[in-house]
Amino acid sequence: MLYKNEHENVDIDRVFNSPAEEYDVFIRIAREEDIAVARQMAKQLAQEAGFSLADITKIATAVSELARNIYRYAGQGRIMIKKLLNEREGPYLEVIASDRGPGIAEIELVMTKGYTTYERSLGIGLSGVKRLMDSFAIYSEVGKGTVVIAGKRRRKF
Repeated sequence: MLYKNEHENVDIDRVFNSPAEEYDVFIRIAREEDIAVARQMAKQLAQEAGFSLADITKIATAVSELARNIYRYAGQGRIMIKKLLNEREGPYLEVIASDRGPGIAEIELVMTKGYTTYERSLGIGLSGVKRLMDSFAIYSEVGKGTVVIAGKRRRKF
């Protein structure tokens, strides 16, 4: 696992260059069709890990939003998903979205529900991802790129 504390600073270059073999799912986002592939692969991994249908839908939606943001604002990037096991809490899916796009100058503004710079968007992307997942962290540097790390743990029933 790359990160022990979601409040630590993240080296965007290190995340962007991390090898695909470290993840259960690794998708390069460069075409609009890649968004659907990312969503489907996240859904499949969540199903295999035993997540509920509601949580599978939340994870797939979050991954879809992250992939769409990469495509729209950075042009290309990566979605990486890893299944982690915690003996006490059970499976946990960590989703990392990274790009080398323009970066985000005002993260707090972007996290405001309804904020968008894309005219055909409802502005629920990143704030929606935060609401859908159990953990969420965003790191961005103007001119360098953005990394979003989100996680969902499997609920016990």
